[in-house]
Amino acid sequence: MNSYIFKRLISAVLTLLLIATLTFAMMHAIPGGPFTRERPVPEEIMRTLNEKYHLNDPLPKQYFDYMKGLVTFDLGPSYSKIGTTVNELISGGFPDSARVGGLASILIVVVGIPLGIISALKQNKTIDYIVMFMATLGVTVPSFVIATLIIYIFAGKLGILPSFGLSSPLGYIGPVLALAGYSISFVTRLTRSSMLEVLRQDYIRTARANGIPEFWVIAKHAVKNALIPVVTYLGPMVAAILTGSFVVEKIFAIGGMGRYFVESVTNRDYTTIMGMTVFYAAFYIIMVLLVDLAYGFIDPRIRFGKEE
Repeated sequence: MNSYIFKRLISAVLTLLLIATLTFAMMHAIPGGPFTRERPVPEEIMRTLNEKYHLNDPLPKQYFDYMKGLVTFDLGPSYSKIGTTVNELISGGFPDSARVGGLASILIVVVGIPLGIISALKQNKTIDYIVMFMATLGVTVPSFVIATLIIYIFAGKLGILPSFGLSSPLGYIGPVLALAGYSISFVTRLTRSSMLEVLRQDYIRTARANGIPEFWVIAKHAVKNALIPVVTYLGPMVAAILTGSFVVEKIFAIGGMGRYFVESVTNRDYTTIMGMTVFYAAFYIIMVLLVDLAYGFIDPRIRFGKEE
């Protein structure tokens, strides 16, 4: 196990370096720069800005300087938010994004998986039709529509929820529901289809034929195996929603990471794009590693490393 984790960590570092290199190359392959505007900036000012941020240096030097900073966790200054570093943007925005994303993740697991199991166990019954109708509706309705409806009904008409910000516990309800809506529906459908497939397996029939109580057949044999594809989806999903959603954060006026990422692309803010990309990639890789480790706990037949 330790050898497996060590190899995965080495692989993760190499993957991050590759992602950083590709992002750096693609940013600089596009004509223009962080200070290019529709109305041309005076040449003297442009020269001063480029010298200040070392954008006049040869590209290989800029690359190695950035990678040197990346190794020491120094992501550099933001080009669009003067006097602010990318580290400060991430440390300032991530807590709000993580709190909303963490609550949404819990809601997705607590609601999506049980609904999928119940729907599979009650296949072709009324409750199955209701759950599948709601799940299909949830998959097709975008998060900004859910967010807008929540604000219109619960903040505007009923006045029981705040329309923006996270200043009170009630302020989390709207963004969490909007962020979790699609994934709850998807996890419900995924759990249902996986459960139905597992319930048709021979070992389930054998367990029932041996007189094992139905509760233990479902809890011990069916659910554990049905959760493998669900866990595979949950890992990347958690990484995505914990690092911020531009749409949901914009609608509810939350100062999370999502808006920084989109603004950095719009403003050609090289260092912020690099920092946000590497941060998200690192988070994603960690979650995928945790998912791979979780396989071994869900199904002990899955082994890490070489078979003896």
